[in-house]
Amino acid sequence: MRPRLLQSRLWLEKNDLFPRGKLAFVTLYLLALDVLLVLIEKVAGLFHGSFAASLGGWTLFLSVIVGTFACVLGARWASARLLWRLRNRLVVTYIFIGVIPLILLASLAGLAFYLFSGQFAAYILTSKLDSELRSLNAANLIISNEIAGDLNAGRKVNALNDDNSDQQTKLYVSAWLDSSLLVDRSAAGMSPDLPAHIRDNLMGVVRDHDRFFLRSVIVTLTKPGKLTVIISRPFDLRLLAQLGNELGEITLFRLDTETREPTPLYNAGTVPQPRRLLDLPVRFGAFIPVVNWMNGQAASPAPLNGETRFSTLYDHAFSSIGDLGPTIEFLLVILFIGLVLFEAAAWYIGTRLTRSVTRAVAELYRATTHVNRGDFSHRIPIVSKDQISALASSFNLMTSSIEKLVLEQKEKQRLENEITIAQEVQAQLFPRHITQLPDLEVFGFCRPARSVSGDYYDFLPLGSERLLLAVGDVSGKGISAALLMATIHSAVRAYSIEGIPALQHVQAVGAGPTLVKYDPVIPGAEVSPGNLLSLLNHQLYHSTPMEKYATLFLATYDGAGRTLNFSNAGHLPPLVLSQTGGLRKLENGGTVVGLFDDLNYDEGSVQLRLGDIFLAYSDGVTEPENEFGEFGEQRLIELVQENRDLPLERICEIVTAAVDDWSGAAEQPDDVTLVLARAR
Repeated sequence: MRPRLLQSRLWLEKNDLFPRGKLAFVTLYLLALDVLLVLIEKVAGLFHGSFAASLGGWTLFLSVIVGTFACVLGARWASARLLWRLRNRLVVTYIFIGVIPLILLASLAGLAFYLFSGQFAAYILTSKLDSELRSLNAANLIISNEIAGDLNAGRKVNALNDDNSDQQTKLYVSAWLDSSLLVDRSAAGMSPDLPAHIRDNLMGVVRDHDRFFLRSVIVTLTKPGKLTVIISRPFDLRLLAQLGNELGEITLFRLDTETREPTPLYNAGTVPQPRRLLDLPVRFGAFIPVVNWMNGQAASPAPLNGETRFSTLYDHAFSSIGDLGPTIEFLLVILFIGLVLFEAAAWYIGTRLTRSVTRAVAELYRATTHVNRGDFSHRIPIVSKDQISALASSFNLMTSSIEKLVLEQKEKQRLENEITIAQEVQAQLFPRHITQLPDLEVFGFCRPARSVSGDYYDFLPLGSERLLLAVGDVSGKGISAALLMATIHSAVRAYSIEGIPALQHVQAVGAGPTLVKYDPVIPGAEVSPGNLLSLLNHQLYHSTPMEKYATLFLATYDGAGRTLNFSNAGHLPPLVLSQTGGLRKLENGGTVVGLFDDLNYDEGSVQLRLGDIFLAYSDGVTEPENEFGEFGEQRLIELVQENRDLPLERICEIVTAAVDDWSGAAEQPDDVTLVLARAR
């Protein structure tokens, strides 16, 4: 069970479905609470219906909240998965920047065009209605003038003898002289009386009882009195068909005076057939102003609804320009095709630019995966000259530099490993277990300035009462100095134990070089410091570069006579400090070894009394500086004299601590080596 749960969790985490964040945990908590309430509602419905009904509102409320939060989390998950790639992000960006505004503008333009088309159709309809009203008013003017002429001449009114003409056009005429009805050619249902509000001319749509009329009223002053001529035309199906001719389907409505609900009165015409693919129907409407004939006040307007097509409106719009219409239509089609081609070119260029960006980013990402695997040899191909290619070039330079740094780091690591090995080897060269003589105790210390040291010291027993002491300093620092130090160490030990050949110097005839011949070997116990230095100088001179040399102090101590025989090859003179404060420098010897060939080294001897201290050191002890100058030999002597009764190891610690305090935080300039011996 537990492995399955673990596998499920790993699968959810792999697909970014495992809940993370406060919103996800709140959604899960509310979902669990919602499910619990649903279960409680189902169980409570079996026993207590009212309680279950009260829980229904809470479950619905929680369901809405959980659904909202789930939609938010789903949107986050989808955006994280879909928008991870830069190409998808750019596509979405272009959609929001270019496509959506274009769609909105196109939709707005289409809606505006549709509304404009509807308004244009309504304008055509109302224009035709106004034309009918003007025609009706013109006819009324003619009739009024004829009647007025007859009245002014005292003749009988005979302007409307042509009954057939009136019946064919359904024009109804009434004439009053002052308040007396002079002519009555009205239709049934029309008001027979002249309303009191009629005092001036009138032209428009009136509502007389429950019928609509196009009506014109002209008031004329004559000799007998005020002449009022009213001419009317019913707003019926015939007139509606005439208005909708070559336009489309027209419907006239009447608003109920109480409920204000529109009731269709007449419907005339049909919707034209489509001529093209996008010849869509256009719905339009208009409100015709209506005057109540009985009181002269504005009545409820008469709604007019209609349906036509774009092609019909196009014919009406370009009917006045004749044969120029097809030309304009052709130019509009050409302009539309040009805009489409321009948009296609823009999309193509944008796609190419997008691909150039996303391809470069994909190459960068692929290169980072190589770098993540440790492959720094991968390079990004550069195919253009822009900022992205400059970025790719910088990345290539960076990986090249990293590759070099890695190689350098590997080489440095290899050198450090070699230096570590050299440290371990050199640590083995220094005496680890010092053999103390009954009447002489010794101690040595060396601290390298770098990883390995070029200083050298050694204690080599030559019997129960004899001891070889060696202290040296190789020129330079680091590995080369350590290697030369190891060579000297090995040679000193080998010759001291196995013995050395005696040297005979034979001068060749003429100005030739000095020849060296080897006599039988001198035993190691009888080796003198001077002879050993001569042989070491000869070997180092012929086996090392010219600039390599070493200072070396060699001494043999004989416990039988408490004598110290020594020879100093250019090293800082060791000191013998007596208990009474006396001081002797051991300077007998010669110059450094390895710099010149065929050298002999003098020897000296000193007897060590009880309590005398032998002190040898390297320049790393006396030459460290601060603002007060060098540490100096005198300060070293004073420290040893002050602490001469302490163990040699403790004296060494005090001296090195004093040297460190003198140097401060500065880097150790040279190897620090101390060799101490005390007669007892």
